[in-house]
Amino acid sequence: MTKNLISIVDDDESIRRTTTFLIESFGFRAAAFESAEGFLKSVQLHDTSCLLVDVQMLGMSGLQLQRELAVAGHGIPIIFITAYDNKDTRQQAMQAGAVAFLGKPFSDEELLQSVRLALQGEFVATKNLISVIDDDESIRRTTTLLIESFGFRAAAFASAESFLKSSQLHDTSCLILDVRMPNMDGLELQSELAAAGYDIPIVFITAYDDRGSRGRAMQAGAVAFLDKPFSDEQLLQTVRSALWQDNSSRKST
Repeated sequence: MTKNLISIVDDDESIRRTTTFLIESFGFRAAAFESAEGFLKSVQLHDTSCLLVDVQMLGMSGLQLQRELAVAGHGIPIIFITAYDNKDTRQQAMQAGAVAFLGKPFSDEELLQSVRLALQGEFVATKNLISVIDDDESIRRTTTLLIESFGFRAAAFASAESFLKSSQLHDTSCLILDVRMPNMDGLELQSELAAAGYDIPIVFITAYDDRGSRGRAMQAGAVAFLDKPFSDEQLLQTVRSALWQDNSSRKST
């Protein structure tokens, strides 16, 4: 049984109750608060290892609580949960250092994975560079904007060759990679990176899914193989998974 305390701040009593039960079912300790003000005055403030906080609440909002904690020097990893997701709020939260931004209702696995990320202690969204390689300019532009709205840094490339020659190659924490491209394709780049000793988590994206390509990509260690068009949430969850696996592998070496 882990000793980490996960605090939940939400003005909806049913959400507090079900989330507390879920957190305890994962093996963590849990404390629940109906307001940001109540959490700030509590003794649990100093013991909290991870904070689940609603965005919209009566009194102080989740974003205001995030700022208050930062000003006071409390470096508590924060996971936002909300029924009213929008890109501006998400970007504001992630750029301020939130670990995740989950839309209600979220799955048990989504929450557990986000809590694990928070407890890694090394996950800071704004420090992770996500590189996007796609020969379609519109896909590069929209995917880069989406990645930045999550609070990550992003770099875009029109070809595998240009990525291999770039200075961002060594800084990339996760690679979003098209399968079919002129000259070197995504699968060839995956092989090239492996041969050169680069262990970058790869998320493949494609408009032409086929079992052969999917099987080769996944067997060679890809994190995911997403069909275009994919949802914002699909991409965010996949990037989180890639970064969590990357952090885990670094800790084990």
